[in-house]
Amino acid sequence: MSQERSDQLLPVLDEFGVNHLDVAASYGDAELRLAPWLANRRSDFFLATKTGERDGAGARASLERSLQRLGVDSVDLIQLHNLVEPDEWDLAHSRGGAVEALAAARDEGLVRWIGVTGHGTRIAGMHLRSLERFDFDSVLFPFNFVLMRDPAYRRDVESLIAVCGDRNVAMQTIKSVARRRWPADYGGPRFSWYEPLGDSGALDRAVRYVLSSGPFFLDTSSDATLLRAILEAADRNAERPSDAELDADIAAHDISPLFDGAELERI
Repeated sequence: MSQERSDQLLPVLDEFGVNHLDVAASYGDAELRLAPWLANRRSDFFLATKTGERDGAGARASLERSLQRLGVDSVDLIQLHNLVEPDEWDLAHSRGGAVEALAAARDEGLVRWIGVTGHGTRIAGMHLRSLERFDFDSVLFPFNFVLMRDPAYRRDVESLIAVCGDRNVAMQTIKSVARRRWPADYGGPRFSWYEPLGDSGALDRAVRYVLSSGPFFLDTSSDATLLRAILEAADRNAERPSDAELDADIAAHDISPLFDGAELERI
């Protein structure tokens, strides 16, 4: 996204009172695009970024680079990005690993809170494991109606919700408006790695489903053309759609899970 296009989004955030910015070191130039916003309005936003590094030195260097790119002295939340693979999990939590380094950065005032994120059908279970090892302040995981029809994933998510509720851990959700993976023959523009819902009614119901299902944050799609529609759906504060309505959307719009336990788990 160009800086000009990025700058056009700021008035939309102000219009709806959005003050939470979630970015990552690996999101191309996204941190650089936010820097002009933050130059004069740092105090207006809760600022979160992520690191994909698992060793302590790498995580510290990644955080310092993110601070430089964002043009800030500190972030509110630093997150371990997609911590799902067992070998990476072991390294991150080991002595001298990323968790230890980020905790030290918190003690120095470079970050205020530490979170963990992830994708795929294994992540809710891995978050439970992470919360057993370290007192994380937030978790981020996929949540939408079609994904929650998977009994195993639903069971893990429900357990995660219970633990987070008991420990006051913030729960961020992603992929709320995901329709499916891109068809192989699709040749048009792609503003996210998956195909989002294009139908306004289905998108509205997808957003309302997430926000009515728990004390969740809903992270918007990376497809910024949908930003206003998602915020409008969230702003309506309407009642939860029925399962029949959601089932009808799945059938009408060929909605399918993005994750299957193997392929694309690392996205």
